[in-house]
Amino acid sequence: MFDIIGKRYWYFLISALLIVPGLIAMVYSTATYGAPVRLSIDFTGGSLMVLKFQQPVTEEAIRDVFMSYGFTNPVVQRLGQPEDNTWQVRMGFIDVETVDKIKASLAERVGPIDEASSSFSTVGPAVGHEVTQAATVAVVIASLLVGMFIIITFRRVPKAFRYGVCAISAMAHDILVALGFISIMGLFFNWEVDALFLTAILTVIGFSVQDKIVVFDRIRENTPKRRGEPFETIVNRSILETLHRSLATQLNAMFVMIAILLFGGASIKQFIAVMLVGMVTATYSSIFNAVPVLVVWENGEVGQFFRRISGRKAATGASG
Repeated sequence: MFDIIGKRYWYFLISALLIVPGLIAMVYSTATYGAPVRLSIDFTGGSLMVLKFQQPVTEEAIRDVFMSYGFTNPVVQRLGQPEDNTWQVRMGFIDVETVDKIKASLAERVGPIDEASSSFSTVGPAVGHEVTQAATVAVVIASLLVGMFIIITFRRVPKAFRYGVCAISAMAHDILVALGFISIMGLFFNWEVDALFLTAILTVIGFSVQDKIVVFDRIRENTPKRRGEPFETIVNRSILETLHRSLATQLNAMFVMIAILLFGGASIKQFIAVMLVGMVTATYSSIFNAVPVLVVWENGEVGQFFRRISGRKAATGASG
């Protein structure tokens, strides 16, 4: 039987290598931009242009014009039916003079514009501070509810609360990786967080919880059946028994997301990329973080580690 649990500290090292660069990026982003991630106009507000073209145009062509004026992530959306040739563009705050220049460039590089049906306005943030705060509170409450659900469901298993804590810690791991990813992409590729990012994070949490409960449930089933086996062996067996199910479920969704990344529109690629990273991380943490942390806790290895450190310090002090 392949020993997954026996290599648990290597998995913890991999997780650290994934999380630490993201934390560094978030600290740098906070110092530079005032937030752990670069915020789009959905959070900061900006300008809104509605453009009606006299001929069919593409999202990429419109986006290229706005990016040539320094807007790194303009939100370009089609309005109405395709035959209406009407598009909405959200971007940072601009003045009327710049609007006229952009329209001239659009008319030259994309297609003629129907001025009578086009408009320009300044808008506030679509996602205010209250909404962001409410989403954060929702994540915290959901985490607590998940922990309580696992504790109640696993109440017949010794020390059931440990299962809930391990699930929540692994879920926090997934969120940190996703946040670190978008922060790093913001620093190097000017990616900005929009309203869809909150949806992506909540979706990642859903995948994360589902995968971890599947593995923990198999541990719960195997524990009374194999009382004579060491806990590590039971856990390792449970992981191997659920591994094919977890991979089959997640890989199907991952393949669809990869296809969307390759062939989908530019406006949703960041959203899909965050979900893909979160799903890969959730699958990884379910097998290589949540369960190994449970084993470390059950074996009392954290206390043993600190006792060894204390013993070495005491020995060093006595020799000195």
